[in-house]
Amino acid sequence: MIDLNNVSTYKYCQISQAGDSSLELGLNREADIDLSSPKQPRFVVLSDGALRDTPWRGAGVAVPVFSIRSDEDLGVGEFLDLKLLVDWSVNSGFHLVQLLPINDTSVHGMWWDSYPYRKDHIKTLAMPLHLFIYSSLSVFALHPLYLRVQALSDAIPADIKEEIQQAKKQLDKKDVDYEATLSTKLSIARKIFNLEKAKVLNSSSFKQFLSENEEWLKPYAAFCFLRDFFETSDHSQWGRFSQFSKEKLEKLISEGTLHYDVISFHYYVQYHLYTQLSEAAAYARKKKVILKGDLPIGVDRNSVDTWVYPTLFRMNTATGAPPDYFDKNGQNWGFPTYNWEEMSKDNYGWWRARLTQMAKYFTAYRIDHILGFFRIWELPDHAATGLVGKFRPSIPLSQKELLSEGLWDFDRMSRPYIRQEILEEKFGSFWTVIASNFLNEYQKQCYENIVLIKDPEDSTKFYPRFNLEDTSSFRDLDEHSKNVLRRLYHDYYFVRQETLWRENALKTLPVLLNSSDMLACGEDLGLIPACVHPVMQELGLIGLRIQRMPSEPNLEFGIPSQYSYMTVCAPSCHDCSTLRAWWEEDEGRRSRFYKTVVGSNEEPPSRCTPEVVHFIVQQHFDAPSMWAIFPLQDLLALKDKYTTRPAAEETINDPTNPKHYWRFRVHVTLESLLDDKDIQATIKDLVTSSGRSFPGKNVNVADESGEKLSKVQLNGKS
Repeated sequence: MIDLNNVSTYKYCQISQAGDSSLELGLNREADIDLSSPKQPRFVVLSDGALRDTPWRGAGVAVPVFSIRSDEDLGVGEFLDLKLLVDWSVNSGFHLVQLLPINDTSVHGMWWDSYPYRKDHIKTLAMPLHLFIYSSLSVFALHPLYLRVQALSDAIPADIKEEIQQAKKQLDKKDVDYEATLSTKLSIARKIFNLEKAKVLNSSSFKQFLSENEEWLKPYAAFCFLRDFFETSDHSQWGRFSQFSKEKLEKLISEGTLHYDVISFHYYVQYHLYTQLSEAAAYARKKKVILKGDLPIGVDRNSVDTWVYPTLFRMNTATGAPPDYFDKNGQNWGFPTYNWEEMSKDNYGWWRARLTQMAKYFTAYRIDHILGFFRIWELPDHAATGLVGKFRPSIPLSQKELLSEGLWDFDRMSRPYIRQEILEEKFGSFWTVIASNFLNEYQKQCYENIVLIKDPEDSTKFYPRFNLEDTSSFRDLDEHSKNVLRRLYHDYYFVRQETLWRENALKTLPVLLNSSDMLACGEDLGLIPACVHPVMQELGLIGLRIQRMPSEPNLEFGIPSQYSYMTVCAPSCHDCSTLRAWWEEDEGRRSRFYKTVVGSNEEPPSRCTPEVVHFIVQQHFDAPSMWAIFPLQDLLALKDKYTTRPAAEETINDPTNPKHYWRFRVHVTLESLLDDKDIQATIKDLVTSSGRSFPGKNVNVADESGEKLSKVQLNGKS
């Protein structure tokens, strides 16, 4: 019942047991009351719907484990550091900590394990090199880099303790020194292992761990031994061990062998990594903080998984992305594509096992490049860029179809187009020397100058080369051929595949989602087919919204207030520059943002001040998105004290830079951040004023899944 007095508009109000009141969301309600009557009713009883409330919304922080810095770490962030990060998150009002992949990527044990491609790609620099954490040596094993060696034993001898202290000083650098850190940790771990291996290997907890994980752990340990023995992770070079078999594996890992200590050392390291991450995960759950993991789309072609399950991968191909916001030439990530037909034979058991393993530690996860479950951009494994790929699966252009359109010279359109004037333009007067001596090699470099890609498995099938109008091969065609190719290009990329891709996703994604109770979020950036968002909505998958990469085609900047609920919103992510760097690197874009988003015609500050950061961050906190998750670098920019480091140095990955090294470390320790009450209070104010839930908040209304709080319930505003 509502006391109307002299008004005919109203809202419902909610009052907590503590006496705190809050109005419902939305426009005022209207009651049809005759106020002209001399005897007006004091009360009116209406049935006009429930209190208008928003669904539960939360906030979180994103940072790779390797970027964390603490007083206890040894050159890199470690799993046990996550406990401090959880404490900081709780103090700042966050319910979630998002990480990047934590799988073992030590394919070579060298600095280029910061990158996803094999060694020969590093030598030639033929491909973009980045994302070491997405280049899995094993999709099950954890990375030894994140091991805390001090926690391996309660009885570490004094000399080893001193070695650890010296190593901490030597490795306490601005950035991660991958080789030195990994080498030092493994060296110290071996010394401790040699002292206590009998005790640990005979313990009931270790035996249980081995029993529960032997399906992947034993092949992993054998792979690491063979990699080091043959001095290469390319298992095709391992002689009789190049072909995996369970019989060979059992002999190789037998306790009676001379090298069993090497095998059991890898068990030992993985056991302690499991123990330390489990401790951090349990601590997070106790504090009501979600750990969100990351499911990489690919595995290294020289990995345990391709060795043990070779039929699950198309080893003569590479995975990548067509040209997009990140790279105008597209990307070749070097991973082999999946043999989905083979995977389906056991209902995608390999994927189900991956998700089961992740669920031991995480409550939510990000599906890297979710588009890969609809279709993947498949390239020849030698391709230098992402331009000459094709979607798999996809409906190709058939030879019959092309002939019916009057296109018949398939060699002309599918072979590198090299003419004398091209050589003259590139090499001037030396073109004849180049042509006579190096044409075969030059032809390889001109591989991208084609308009049709011939299917290597069926010569009667063709695929239009991405951005084919940019090639001289296209420009020299007759007008009829150009018009036909333009139409077929649009049909291939934007029309004919939609049903096929939808069906493909509905075969694979439900298997992932049903493999665990984790909340699934899909990275759906880039060239998005029309079928993607409806399928994600149908399956209850949460999408990603980055303001500088709007999903709407006619916008330069996304509008957070218009994001849908089933999204994660963020001002930046690990695959692009930080908010501060983005603001300062392009004056024209900064001015356009200031005018269209901030709504000011004044000249914007050239420096990304804390006030600018606060405005942009607040937009995202206030967004309807289920989750607002912020890179730690963007949050620290709320305070001048933390912006002394050049902004460009805080970028985790630059997909356009072929030599980018994933080594960023936060320049302040977690302990010092925990001592900074001001920035924690600033962030928590943003959380609470936006109506997002935070740890420790009393819940007034509960739905079946738990908390359900509205914006107005927290800030008292309508």
